Amino acid sequence: MNTEVAEADPGVYAPSYASTVNLRVAYAKRLARAGAEAGYDAIVWVSGLCYAAWITADVPGSDIGMPRLVGVVLAICLLSVVCGLLAGLYRGRRQRGSLDEVVGVATAGGLMLVPLLLLSGVLVSGQRELVQTVAGGALIALPTIAVARYVLYTARQRRKRPATEAGVKVIVFGAGDAGTALITRLLDEPGAAYRPVALLDDDPDKRRLRVHGIPVRGNRTRMAEVAAATGATVLVIAIAKASGTVIRDLTARAELCGLIPKVVPTTTELISGSARIEGVRDPRISDLLGRRPIRTDVAAIAGHFAGKRILVTGAGGSIGSELCRQLYQFAPAELIMLDRDESALHEVQLTLHGRALLDSDETLLADIRDPRRVREVFERFRPQIVFHAAALKHLPLLERYPAEAVQSNVLGTQTVLEAAAACGVESFVNISTDKAADPVSVLGYSKRIAERLTAHMAGQADGSYLSVRFGNVLGSRGSVLGALSAQVKTGGPLTVTHPDVTRYFMTVDEAVQLVLQAAVIGRTGEVLILDMGDPVRIADIARRLSAQSSRPVDIVYTGLRPGEKLAEDLLGIGEVDYRPSHPLVRHAQVKPLDPRELARLAVDGGADDLRRWLAQCATGQASPALDPAPPRKLRPTVTEGA
Repeated sequence: MNTEVAEADPGVYAPSYASTVNLRVAYAKRLARAGAEAGYDAIVWVSGLCYAAWITADVPGSDIGMPRLVGVVLAICLLSVVCGLLAGLYRGRRQRGSLDEVVGVATAGGLMLVPLLLLSGVLVSGQRELVQTVAGGALIALPTIAVARYVLYTARQRRKRPATEAGVKVIVFGAGDAGTALITRLLDEPGAAYRPVALLDDDPDKRRLRVHGIPVRGNRTRMAEVAAATGATVLVIAIAKASGTVIRDLTARAELCGLIPKVVPTTTELISGSARIEGVRDPRISDLLGRRPIRTDVAAIAGHFAGKRILVTGAGGSIGSELCRQLYQFAPAELIMLDRDESALHEVQLTLHGRALLDSDETLLADIRDPRRVREVFERFRPQIVFHAAALKHLPLLERYPAEAVQSNVLGTQTVLEAAAACGVESFVNISTDKAADPVSVLGYSKRIAERLTAHMAGQADGSYLSVRFGNVLGSRGSVLGALSAQVKTGGPLTVTHPDVTRYFMTVDEAVQLVLQAAVIGRTGEVLILDMGDPVRIADIARRLSAQSSRPVDIVYTGLRPGEKLAEDLLGIGEVDYRPSHPLVRHAQVKPLDPRELARLAVDGGADDLRRWLAQCATGQASPALDPAPPRKLRPTVTEGA
């Protein structure tokens, strides 16, 4: 310790006088309360045993004498205190009014029985019904002790609750742990913004339940009736692991009843300290999607990546940057981030280190469409693990410019695969998309070809080469939800292609968690498909965003664009739902594609010829029928992360 600092300002290291006094007062109160409880328990045990002895007619004669009687009472009192201490009743180890405290009382009673049976015959001679007397005393004492504690707890809780009836009246949906915790906090919090007046729950076993005096008044079908009877204006959805379907249904019902829907914070928000259980909030898009928590084998993942040289292509994109952030936590020997977008590299380095000078070897400005540059990078850094996330991904643009998809998603992927094989990469993970399952668009064709090229390399090179396929990512650049949110801010209208169009969604962090898990459990040549939950109707999300807006926002249906499906598939034709290693990761086989077929690409035939060639290569139904010609040098574009 720096003594000069301590002498100059003792308060830096020493507690203040006021805090010391407060600690002593608190300790004295705690000691007095423990003493009162121990004394009460001892008196109850003595009284219970005496009453049991009187009931069983096992009262000893008058020859016991006063000194011995006092000794018997003191012995019982001492036993009561010692057993209570051993059970943790007087040391603050049991939460007041909880089942744990009841268990503590029962434990103390069990500890009392044996010494009472052993000592009673010595302390009080002539007893004929010893077992009955001790058992009867316990049956009287234990419930009396437990009930007194609960009554005291209830009285304290009522004193703590605000007497005011202020606050917005709310109906809480969910009488489980989350709902009970919410009601407890709202009733105990002075000046709480919300006041629970009723509970709803679909469980018929909870129909007559009361939580801190708040009754369960039926299931979701009685929402309107209960709202009218109580005058509530808010519905709080308090279900710990509610699915998106449940939240969407409850939200829609609440709005029809004139109730404002709210949800309790997630477990992650509570643990991180960013929210409190009573801090209810509006439903977010992620709540409506109902993504269940991802459980990954963190130990296995950490062991797989720690101390390795890892290269991420498309490191500045949505998936690539999150990959870098999560991989960085596993302490790799080197994390090499490659992208041709210098601003994106600056942003991801800033996220990792809090500074971004762009002067280290971890950030590489390169284009996967440049074979010489890609070979140079791999020969210099010799990565052991590669995540290939670089790709062009905007479907309408690629429909207009299919040659760009060929250059980046097809030829660029083959360039990276060849460089990886040449330097002996141990593990190669190609980031794909659900549009590669039964593709009908240029984007889908090009990503399916990339999967097939990866599968072919798995049979040619040492190491593991696999692909990971998933759908839309919340918060990614160009995401439909991001576009809809931006349209809401500008006053609309919200543009949706079709009333029945559905898509799969997951958050970027859980998508990357499963990508990393897939990299560990996947076998070479496979395509791993992440479980995306249930598909979500885009029109429903648009209506939700419109309802949350402070002003009316119209929804306009524009019609499906070329290459778009009404509903995406995660599994293609012939792919089965096979999950041998992880419940959220499917394994599928994809037919390899010999890269020599790429040399038959004829670029002079125009966009329609390119689309036809891509479709043939992607589906493998027939070899391309176009005349062989070397690929020409195409217009360069910025390659984003997938």
